[in-house]
Amino acid sequence: MRLDGKCAIVTGGASGFGKGIVEKFAAEGARVIVADRDAEGAERVAKSVLGLAVAMDVSKGDDWAALAHQARDEWGRVDILVNNAGITHLPQPMEAVEEAEFDRVLAVNAKSVYLSACHIVPMMKARAAGAILNVASTAGVSPRPRLNWYNASKGWMITATKAMAVELAPDGIRVNALNPVAGDTPLLASFMGEDTPEMRAKFLATIPLGRFSTPEDMGNAACFLCSDEASMITGVAMEVDGGRCI
Repeated sequence: MRLDGKCAIVTGGASGFGKGIVEKFAAEGARVIVADRDAEGAERVAKSVLGLAVAMDVSKGDDWAALAHQARDEWGRVDILVNNAGITHLPQPMEAVEEAEFDRVLAVNAKSVYLSACHIVPMMKARAAGAILNVASTAGVSPRPRLNWYNASKGWMITATKAMAVELAPDGIRVNALNPVAGDTPLLASFMGEDTPEMRAKFLATIPLGRFSTPEDMGNAACFLCSDEASMITGVAMEVDGGRCI
């Protein structure tokens, strides 16, 4: 029960890594809001962990305002915020990515972190306590060709994490990130271009431990960084990648 009594928000919590984080948090005693644009998926996951579901687009300020209002009404505070929601563009030459697709990737992967800070950080500052976790990627550390703007958005998130950690430390707020390698989640086919046994084997050959990240891996790492056990850890971008970035 390492998160007993904690109140947490997890974006993109209806599937994949986000779902793994939600389930681990709930198992460790946290009350969780599952925020996702997939309203039905959010409801399903929230029901399974006795949490709350919120349908939202993380790139919209009004949706963040509504989420903050609901958290304040339900709990009066937010102890943990996990910015997990993210998207990518399909592998292709950088100049071939459409402007609208570029804007959407940066809005979901980068602007959402800014918006979350605008609406959730003031609640944490009022209590002089809180833990924020941004789910970045190994792509922000060791970029892969043909995913240029996705790589850049995750590199931005890692830098933002470190800058946030320095600024918010005097307010008692810790900020860390996780850098997963690709996992067997709904985004896997988008990362690889096509989901075939041959493509999986090629990708797995780049991971020393020989497997993808799992939602359980991410849940375990997120739980540690957001728990009081990590009270002296801030500004870290922890790789959960089976050694890929070595």
